[in-house]
Amino acid sequence: MVNAELHRFVDKKRVREAIVRAEKETDAPISVSIVPHVTGDVHAAALQALHRRGLSRAPNRNAVHFFVVPSRREFAVVGDAAAHERLGQDAWNSVAATVEKHFRLGDPTAGLVAGIEEVGQQLARHFPRKPSSPV
Repeated sequence: MVNAELHRFVDKKRVREAIVRAEKETDAPISVSIVPHVTGDVHAAALQALHRRGLSRAPNRNAVHFFVVPSRREFAVVGDAAAHERLGQDAWNSVAATVEKHFRLGDPTAGLVAGIEEVGQQLARHFPRKPSSPV
């Protein structure tokens, strides 16, 4: 698989289903974007995307965004203020390692799904869905 063609090889339905499953357990929004090109730092671009998508307006400041740039063979997983603080660097490193492992094996869908599942479990511990929260 050519990494520049990653967007075409990601099963968007499976990724969306993983997000829905994870969000059933947490009130933290999770999103994914795959962009063809980005200039500058990928992590900074991921944070900009988190804000641009309105995720930083989540009431608990606990959103998480997966940002993939196939042309650069890079990705970032970023969280808004509360998510970043509560999960801690070890959790972010673990999620990134999970995603990277699958990407290196040539299965970007599995990488995103596994990363979403892992971060969803972490978020559910710190930001569990309340019975009155919308799904």
